[in-house]
Amino acid sequence: MRLPPALLLGLLVAGPAWAGDLAVNVKTPSGKPVADAVVVVAAPPGTAKAPIRFPWPYRMAQKDMSFQPFVLVVPAGAEVAFPNFDPVLHHVYSFSPAKPFELKLYGRDQTRVVRFDRVGIIAVGCNIHDDMTGYVRVVDTPFAAKTNAAGEAVIPGLPAGPVTYSVWHPYLKAVRNEVARTAVIPAAGTLRQAVVVDLRAPPMKHGGY
Repeated sequence: MRLPPALLLGLLVAGPAWAGDLAVNVKTPSGKPVADAVVVVAAPPGTAKAPIRFPWPYRMAQKDMSFQPFVLVVPAGAEVAFPNFDPVLHHVYSFSPAKPFELKLYGRDQTRVVRFDRVGIIAVGCNIHDDMTGYVRVVDTPFAAKTNAAGEAVIPGLPAGPVTYSVWHPYLKAVRNEVARTAVIPAAGTLRQAVVVDLRAPPMKHGGY
């Protein structure tokens, strides 16, 4: 049976309305919330191949002798700004296989830009200030988010059905600092998941200029 053109057009425009949100709360065994954990759901088969764009700035600033944010999530192909807001010179670099780079000495209110074209985890440091560390997580899916200070990350608009998601943190005690979980996304509404992880102690910081 052939559908009337008007009805067929309406179905194409509206599309299926079966989508829900995934809210993941990450905490330690003692109940302390884990900030800066990255939750990633692989794009399900059939997901439209539209350009990926996240709502947060693609920027990792040098401020107060630290990288801010400590963890940044960007899509493959993104250009990330590295502005220096400190009153000292910084020399930003990475030896990570996914994106080795070097931004030689530059000062306050200057910015350098790096394009991250490969999926992976890029550890970032300063060649002058060893205490400074940060991480760029490059993904190829629109379904990714980072936990806030309360340990919660929300990924909206997932197609209904079973999914596997990963939780990554640079100090997480697991292979590749990552654990995987499964869930079934509802046709509407929010599915809430709790993930308990052990973390290693972060490196000691000495501070100061």
